[in-house]
Amino acid sequence: MTLELLVIIGVFAPLVGAMVAGFFGRRIGNIASQAVTTGLLFVSCAVAWTVFSLHTWHHLEAFTIQLAPFINVGDFQSVWSIRIDALSAVMLIVVTTVSSLVHLYSWGYMAEDDSRPRFFAYLSLFTFAMLALVTAADFMQLFFGWEGVGLASYLLIGFWFKKPTASAAAIKAFVVNRVGDFGFALGIITVFWMFGTIQFAELFPLIAAKAGTTWEFLGYNWSALDLAGLLLFVGAMGKSAQFFLHTWLPDAMEGPTPVSALIHAATMVTAGVYMVCLLSPIYEYAPTASMVIAITGGITALFAATVGLAQNDIKRVIAYSTCSQLGYMFFAAGVGAYQAAMFHLFTHAFFKALLFLGAGSVIHGMHHEQDMRKMGGLWKLLPVTYAVMTIGTIAITGLGIPEVKLGFAGFYSKDSILESAFASADYSPAGLFVFFIGLFAAGLTAYYSWRLVFMTFHNRAAWKDDAHAHDHHDDHAASPAQLETHSEPLPEDHDHAHDDHGHGHHGPLKPHESPWVMLVPLLVLSIGAIFSGAVFYEFFVGHHEHEFWRGAIFTGPENHVLHDSHYVPTWVLWAPLIVSSLGTLIAVYVYVLKEGMARRMAERGGPLHTFFYNKWFFDEIYDFVFVKGARALGDLFWKIGDVRIIDGLGPNGAAWASLKSAARLAKIQSGYVYHYAFVMLLGVAGLLAFAIATWGA
Repeated sequence: MTLELLVIIGVFAPLVGAMVAGFFGRRIGNIASQAVTTGLLFVSCAVAWTVFSLHTWHHLEAFTIQLAPFINVGDFQSVWSIRIDALSAVMLIVVTTVSSLVHLYSWGYMAEDDSRPRFFAYLSLFTFAMLALVTAADFMQLFFGWEGVGLASYLLIGFWFKKPTASAAAIKAFVVNRVGDFGFALGIITVFWMFGTIQFAELFPLIAAKAGTTWEFLGYNWSALDLAGLLLFVGAMGKSAQFFLHTWLPDAMEGPTPVSALIHAATMVTAGVYMVCLLSPIYEYAPTASMVIAITGGITALFAATVGLAQNDIKRVIAYSTCSQLGYMFFAAGVGAYQAAMFHLFTHAFFKALLFLGAGSVIHGMHHEQDMRKMGGLWKLLPVTYAVMTIGTIAITGLGIPEVKLGFAGFYSKDSILESAFASADYSPAGLFVFFIGLFAAGLTAYYSWRLVFMTFHNRAAWKDDAHAHDHHDDHAASPAQLETHSEPLPEDHDHAHDDHGHGHHGPLKPHESPWVMLVPLLVLSIGAIFSGAVFYEFFVGHHEHEFWRGAIFTGPENHVLHDSHYVPTWVLWAPLIVSSLGTLIAVYVYVLKEGMARRMAERGGPLHTFFYNKWFFDEIYDFVFVKGARALGDLFWKIGDVRIIDGLGPNGAAWASLKSAARLAKIQSGYVYHYAFVMLLGVAGLLAFAIATWGA
């Protein structure tokens, strides 16, 4: 079997699984649907690791497989192809590894759900769309995969469509992403208008010659490449939940927890980062667009970290953590350190999927409870989950020893980003700005990450209060069907939020460890969270980075950011460890040494806590400006413009005038003959008078 055929099988295997489970799931049953989709995902994963190994250790050259014509309209030519290079090889293992483990994990998590074939079909469809995106050889196929993951995420977020909150979250994600996708489509149009091609292999060599080209619009001269880069980045903002277009991400937690891990850990939300790094030939000649990317990424990292401080839903904390880490990736790409951005994307996939699936294990063990204030003392009852969540927390906080480069995965990639940001100060106006913002966000990350661990696994076992209340309140727990069809809207902070995957419980609410089918993926991801940074550091950003990337990422002749990042001052090396340690120590003091202190502070409220707890009031602002504003504008056009002006002066006005005139004329028609004779006499007299007057003249 040739490598090309193997790659084709790896890319299309999830689509086959989605079709089998989606079209024949009810006929073949739950187990067969799960087995087919999961087995084919592991086939894709094996192919992806084979390609990545050949690329990394055997210097596999980049190649493209052309499958079939896609769209041919005049000069707009698109061929469905599979592009294999360093970037796509990295994304292949990220997507397939996380997806295959999520499929396996879902065997236990969704065990009592009555729509498992549909769920696994959606998972596999999402994976195929993501693989189509990361192997695209032109903008058209990239856009196809881009929209495909948007559709699949809508289906997955709204999987429990009987819950109004899930349906609303799915619609919100779909609509917000459409805003970004509109900008993305305009960016593709701009690129085609400038270069006459959408094929990456034809496009990238032409870009340098267009540097400095301007476009006159509204009386101003705009840099054409900056304009294209900004429009394309708008698409990335929506897909990767960056500041202003981030509001869909936390609400997407309404989907099952495996969906959260798949969408928000390593796949859909990283598509924007991948796209920016893939289009590095454009952004290297678009300094304004790159600066906007860096500043947006820095603000997103800070914003999401502050919001994560005040959330109580375990999944929402991790969701905002994802948003913050994506900010790191974007500001790394914005300052020209595309390799560091991809490195953090790679390591982040392992520890964030680990944290999400670990949170799912906690929710499963807590009988659907997601509020961390109702947990505590779980480390003895969920020992494996506690161990892997601790590993993921150490990885995301980036704790490690800089001088000897010793730490878990997040230490290597996050420090590489911060060092690159500092080194970029000579090249990028945003360099120092994002460095200090990233440094501060690192301290906040350590605080809210350990806060999650302490509230969930340590502190007083608040779940015992609920178990006691359960014993005295009701002798019969809700059935799986009742849990599945629960449709009451949940409060904003999800005080009683349930991840309704149908695991009914009977008797007292006592936490329990998850089955091994859920724990094995956590252990595998733990290995990646520990070792992926150390093993691949030299390949992604170290001494072998030129050999590893081999032209897949373009850096201009003046871009020495990655090289200079290895020679930053000593204090820059130690600063991330210092701020992360400080954040950790504060969390220990507040949640361990002074247990109850944070709860009392939250109860007192205060402007800062209220501001963070309500997510900077973005939802309220957007609801007032866009939702209510659009409704008011619609009412204005409908009630005033359409009803009163158009209909009032047009059809309805003419009809009204006709009715009034007819009513008045009807009064003349009395029915008496002498009235009609008198009118005729008046008419004859009038005609005679007119004739005499005319004759006399």
